[in-house]
Amino acid sequence: MRGWWQEITGLVLPGECAGCGRARSVLCEECRAALGGGGARRVRPDPEPAGLPPVHAAARYEGVVRAALIAHKERGVLGLARPLGAALAGAVRATTKGPGSGGWGGGGALEAGERPFLLVPVPSARRAVAARGHDAGRRLALGAARELRAGGLPVAVAAVLRQCRTVADQAGLGARQRRANVAGALGVRMGAERLLRSEGPVVLVDDLMTTGSSLAEAARAVSLAGGRVLGAAVVAASAQHGVPGPPGQGAPPGPPALSGRPGSPSCPAEKNRN
Repeated sequence: MRGWWQEITGLVLPGECAGCGRARSVLCEECRAALGGGGARRVRPDPEPAGLPPVHAAARYEGVVRAALIAHKERGVLGLARPLGAALAGAVRATTKGPGSGGWGGGGALEAGERPFLLVPVPSARRAVAARGHDAGRRLALGAARELRAGGLPVAVAAVLRQCRTVADQAGLGARQRRANVAGALGVRMGAERLLRSEGPVVLVDDLMTTGSSLAEAARAVSLAGGRVLGAAVVAASAQHGVPGPPGQGAPPGPPALSGRPGSPSCPAEKNRN
């Protein structure tokens, strides 16, 4: 109910720009340009967690970009899903077309008419989604998919990941603490293994990367379930930890080695659900 009301309010009363405060604009043209005007870049946190796939970001997490992401996720300004999704789509394109992306489709670029590749959002905790009244990550993934399909790329959104256990709020945690906090915390939903094995490769998507711990954990869970992780894409990367590389820089050849725990990729709790 809350999400429905937020959606209607955002359409009827656009309010002010989430980036600069300009009246009657969810996000003005100048602030839209800040989201992806410079082109998506390869980003690497320092230190880089084991198993982190190649990550591309549309922008740095600062200024206008930070304000827009917070407004969408925490304040429920759902009209921002479209421009943020478009920025995320640019990062996905960079992930799938960059040199060394694994050569999917024969030459590293995804072509119209090929088997769909999957955008897999990194899940938020259920309590966080309930408190916000919407699933920000899934909404951005759907927005990116619409943008990519409009450009002729075969893509589907597969929200196959779920949290297996409670994790602490990552805010305020250092890189080592974040890795420990999310280690083994994600698994795939029951029945998702078949989807991951039968469809094209996976691009993990999220709104923000700081230390990369959540993306590395998501890659571990998807890979153990039989999915092939091509890379990851985010709207923004932390200015402190995500350092943009030169424009057009691609991923290293071949898939990254993933550090995983032995056993089933599904969450134990998922198997007991009716």
